[in-house]
Amino acid sequence: MVLLRFILNVIWFFLAGFWLAVGYAVAGIICCVLVVTIPFGVASFRMAGYALWPFGRELVRRPGAGGASTALNVIWVIVAGWWLTLGHLATAVSLGITVIGLPMAWASLKMIPVALAPFGNEVVRSGHPREPWQF
Repeated sequence: MVLLRFILNVIWFFLAGFWLAVGYAVAGIICCVLVVTIPFGVASFRMAGYALWPFGRELVRRPGAGGASTALNVIWVIVAGWWLTLGHLATAVSLGITVIGLPMAWASLKMIPVALAPFGNEVVRSGHPREPWQF
C-alpha cells in the first residue's frame, strides 16, 4: 500500500502537483505582502504542501476551530476559494480522461474542501486522524 501511494504521488507530482503547488506558493507569497493577509498566505503554503503530495493524507476538522475560522473561510471563499475550486475541477476533468488518470482526478477532487475552507482544518496522514503530516 505504501509503494502504491508513493507511485501515485510521483505520477501526481509530474502531472499536476508541481504546478498546483507553485500556484498555491505564489498566492502565499502575494498574501504575505500585507500584514493583515498573512494568515491567508500561511493557509496557501499549507495547501501547497498538500497539493504537492496528496496520496496518503486527508483533511480533518481541527478541534477547537471556532468562529474566527469560519469568518476567515467566508472571506477566503469570496476572494480565492471559488477560483481554486474551478482549477481543481478543471484539473480533475483533464486527468480523468484516461483510466490511469482517474486516481489523480480523485486526488484533485479531494482537494476541493481545503481549497474552499483552509481555516480550521488540517492535513493529516490517512488512518491517523490527529497526527499532523510531517515530511
